[in-house]
Order: sequence, then structure tokens, then C-alpha cells
Amino acid sequence: MSTATTLPIAKAITAGLRDAMAADDRVMMMGEDIGVLGGVFRVTDGLHAEFGAQRVVDTPLAEAGIVGTAVGLAVRGYRPVVEIQFDGFVYPAYNQITTQVAKMHNRTSGAVNMPIVIRIPHGGGIGAVEHHSESPEALFAHTAGLRILAPSNAQDAYWMTRQAIECEDPVIMLEPKRRYWVKGDVDPDHRPELSPWQAEVVRPGTDATVLAWGPSIPLVLESAEAAAEQGIDLEVIDARSLAPVDFRRSPSRCAAPAGS
Repeated sequence: MSTATTLPIAKAITAGLRDAMAADDRVMMMGEDIGVLGGVFRVTDGLHAEFGAQRVVDTPLAEAGIVGTAVGLAVRGYRPVVEIQFDGFVYPAYNQITTQVAKMHNRTSGAVNMPIVIRIPHGGGIGAVEHHSESPEALFAHTAGLRILAPSNAQDAYWMTRQAIECEDPVIMLEPKRRYWVKGDVDPDHRPELSPWQAEVVRPGTDATVLAWGPSIPLVLESAEAAAEQGIDLEVIDARSLAPVDFRRSPSRCAAPAGS
């Protein structure tokens, strides 16, 4: 029996955060305006009232401080989820992410994990000014020690949120803000067989392959249909994970937990 419900991508992420916090009291969130306001995109709406100010923390406007605090919390055994309000605001935290978050596990020869999730709304298309419509994924994809996920639909948004929080490695979640309110089916009771680190063929084709991720997927699918009218059969692959890239669909240490 299906337990799927229809949710916008933003609310699928909300549901993933809520379920992760209910399942594990070590999970907490920090960010600018994420508490009482519920975030500028309302992704964290209702979580402050449900879990309290100690677990959903409104922070100062200081991205380096937010991420640096998350490092300390992770070392102490918490599983912090931090929100960068807009993609272009991540740069003040770049030093913390690349020299602390990404390196701590390696620096300690595996003794210290960094189960931190850094949520970043990314991409343009919302009519915003500079620093509000950027796509910084290339900077982080070339940083060893980081995992990067980019959901393109509501089902992936829910489960990637859950699986990123479960992971012992630091994960950057690139959320497609221009498509936050696009709806899709979400089934929270059936964990997908596909690992979040695996790509998915969303349209088979024989003439050429187009690889895309996140907010670009619907546009690429539309382009593939337009190409089909001209007799060109395009395969479309949703990368889903930008680090690691799925070249062989190899198993991951952050795959589904045993017994799930």
C-alpha cells in the first residue's frame, strides 16, 4: 500500500528535516532566520515551535561562525544541519568548509567524523540581486572530503535530506530554489533502492547523453523532447551526486544503514 503524498520540494525538505530530528535527538539546526521566521523560503517553518530553540537555533549574520560552531558540535557528537540563507552568502564560510569541515576526518586519521549537513539554496531564476543567484558547486566539488547532493524532485529532496543527515561525512545539499514550489510524490515510508550517491537515467536515449543536476533537470528534459521532434534521441542522466560522481555506481560508506 502506497503511503506517498504530494509535496512541493521545499516542504519535502521540511518533512525530511522533521523526521530526522524526531528520529535522533542529536540532530539540530542552525541558521539565519530559520527559527521563529521559518527561513526566508519557509523550509524550516514550524520546526522551531515543534523542537524548541535549543535544537532550531537562530544565529547572527555570520556564516563563518555558523559553520565553525557546527564543527565543534560535530566533534562533541551532535549532527548539525546548517542553512546558508542564499548561495552567494557561503563565501564567508569557505575557509571553515574547506580547511576544517572537509579535512577533519583525514586530519585525525579517521578518528573524528564530521556529520555536518550544509544546506545551500542554489541556482537563479528567482529575480534576485547579486549574491542571491549563484551556483558555487564547482568550488566545493573540487574540495576533497566533501560530499555534494543536488536533488531535482520532491522524492529525492526528502530522502537525500534524511540520508545526508545519517551520513558520517560532511554533506553539502544544493537545493533548487527556483523549483522549491514544484510538487511531486514523496513516500517517507519506503527508502529508495538507489543510493543518494548514484546517478539516475531519467530519460533513455541512443544518440547522445546529457548530464545535468538539480534545477536544470526539467529544462534538459524539455530540451530532449524538443530534440526528439527533430529525430534526435537524447539520454538524460540526473547526476544527483556531484561528489562523488557516479561513474561506476560503487557502494558507499554512507549507504542505507543496516536493517533499513
